[in-house]
Amino acid sequence: MRKEDCFYLGKIVRKHSFRGEVVAKLDTDEPELYKELESVFVELNNNLVPFFIEKSLLQKGNQLRLAFEDISTEDDADNILGSGLYLPLEFLPKLTGNKFYFHEIIGFQIEDVNFGKVGEIVAVNDSSAQPLFEVDANGKEVFIPMIDDFIKVVDRTNNKIIVETPEGLINLYLDN
Repeated sequence: MRKEDCFYLGKIVRKHSFRGEVVAKLDTDEPELYKELESVFVELNNNLVPFFIEKSLLQKGNQLRLAFEDISTEDDADNILGSGLYLPLEFLPKLTGNKFYFHEIIGFQIEDVNFGKVGEIVAVNDSSAQPLFEVDANGKEVFIPMIDDFIKVVDRTNNKIIVETPEGLINLYLDN
């Protein structure tokens, strides 16, 4: 399985018992969706390796206690400690309305209610305090903050997002 065909579910953060059980911190607002998994992909040496789950238990908050097949000792658990957990993209719950996953909007067109057509979303920059749409506007890079108040419509049928940005924001990038 390729990492780009998967989404990050969480990370194995600690051992739970001397029998190889581990606790994973899930990166989700809805951990209950993942409490009955049959398997996950564990990232080991930059490869995704399938691990089958014998038993899982949702603990406080977003922590999931896991017992994997073939992981039965503390040493086995040590070998996977700190590893990322991944699932195929088709396991993601479908979002509706103006909610979206970053990967699903790549290639969408951005249109501003005042400015008009801006360009194509080529990436999402989530390394800053506020995630940004990275837009290719005829060869020029435009960054639009992903603020709920700015996002007016997510049109999945036409692969378009309509935003309303502060006056002059887009022109900052396009004026020479």
